[in-house]
Amino acid sequence: MHLHKLFYRNLWVLLTVLGPTVFAQTDKQPNIVFILVDDLGWMDIAANGSTFYETPNIDQLAKEGIRFTKAYAASPICSPTRASILTGKNPARIDLTQWIGGPGNPDYLRNLPLEEVLFPELLQDAGYKTAFMGKWHLNNVAGEEKFWPDKQGFDVNVAGHFRGGLYIKNKYFSPWNIPNLENGPEGEYMTDRLAKEAIDFIDENSKAPFLLYFSLYSVHAPFDAPADRVEKYEKKKKALALTDKERFAEEKNAQKPFKYRIKQDHPTYAAMVESMDMAVGKILGKLQEKGIADNTVVIFFSDNGGLSTSEGIPTANTPLRAGKGWLYEGGIREPAIIRWPGTIKPGTVSDAVITSMDFYPTILEMTGQALRPDLHVDGKSLVPLLKGESHKLHEATYYHYPHRSNQKGSPSSAIIDGDYKLIVFLNENRFELYNLKSDIGETHNLASELPELTQHMYKKLYQWWDEVDAKFPKEFVKKAPKS
Repeated sequence: MHLHKLFYRNLWVLLTVLGPTVFAQTDKQPNIVFILVDDLGWMDIAANGSTFYETPNIDQLAKEGIRFTKAYAASPICSPTRASILTGKNPARIDLTQWIGGPGNPDYLRNLPLEEVLFPELLQDAGYKTAFMGKWHLNNVAGEEKFWPDKQGFDVNVAGHFRGGLYIKNKYFSPWNIPNLENGPEGEYMTDRLAKEAIDFIDENSKAPFLLYFSLYSVHAPFDAPADRVEKYEKKKKALALTDKERFAEEKNAQKPFKYRIKQDHPTYAAMVESMDMAVGKILGKLQEKGIADNTVVIFFSDNGGLSTSEGIPTANTPLRAGKGWLYEGGIREPAIIRWPGTIKPGTVSDAVITSMDFYPTILEMTGQALRPDLHVDGKSLVPLLKGESHKLHEATYYHYPHRSNQKGSPSSAIIDGDYKLIVFLNENRFELYNLKSDIGETHNLASELPELTQHMYKKLYQWWDEVDAKFPKEFVKKAPKS
């Protein structure tokens, strides 16, 4: 084990022994099920307003817990957000700002550093059985297993390796021929198989506290689903009878205008969403069957916004602007639900701004561990929000994606402060300011109308860049805020 990591983990164990009043364990530590969906948009669940996709299990989860309307991924791209969840740090702070394997201007880390102490490692130290299942995508080299989940706090690793997607001949259907997951019967669907692996893990570990980190490959491209599920949505699409003029609009804030989806009616994508929801339902059903649902926290989240501007344009994030690969709301605002029986009032809806870094300290506090602000530097525990003791967590939140995305997004950085959001398009040194309360679709740029507020927010962003030692594309000229 890396010496830096070993020091921090041993320090935690020592303090647990010496400081029992501070590091008190609950009599019965709750299990944690963390469900992370790949590329699921804010509007891709019925609980948030989708009328085309069907997500009854997720909707029920929302009814039994708290649904956040302003939950943000740290990045509009997968790997950085995934790192932020596990480390509690903004990706800019650890220089892991791009999807691993993507173009590097500026350069970025291709592996999640082993010296980082991830929250599953602390749960391991507290006696939890930990399992990772699905997409990892936090290292870049085939064969470098030292960076895989079983070396980063997980006792069990199912299908977690360097690849970020199912880029193989049979796509989502067996045989997969990927590490850490035996091929199933020919034609077995990946999402169904991961659900089976998850419920088997729960069956085997229901007597002891466990962490199940269920990290789906779905709903990421390539788009594929069982034929009967696709057929169901082909009929729904036919009933809607949308034309392309109704289905798409044109994004003009780019070097070359391009179309993006504004209405949801993609049958295969819908079938993938439903398959994901079915997997969630199987996990929730198994918790109920084993009699441990009341002692299990379930967290549901996505790593970035829905894919709406390229690569098949399968979903729409309307009323949010753009999607994956952009720092507009469609790229970073995510569906987020937490169920914590006996603590969260069922059916709660919160408009507090939360981020992907906040899950680390939240899980520590939920499981009776001490908070570790020396580790989860950018995350704050959500527990006061979950208990109804507070209605606000962050004064301001920051986002940094200094790369060109596959989805036509430009290098950019952003700050959300109260009702306002400032986006700086780095290569153009261009400011866009929006009032998210009155303009959730980011249609009216206020930068020229509110120059003092624009500079005030830019100054905060500029200072944050210095704090985290943010990296920039070589074309960027860093200009100090106007005094």
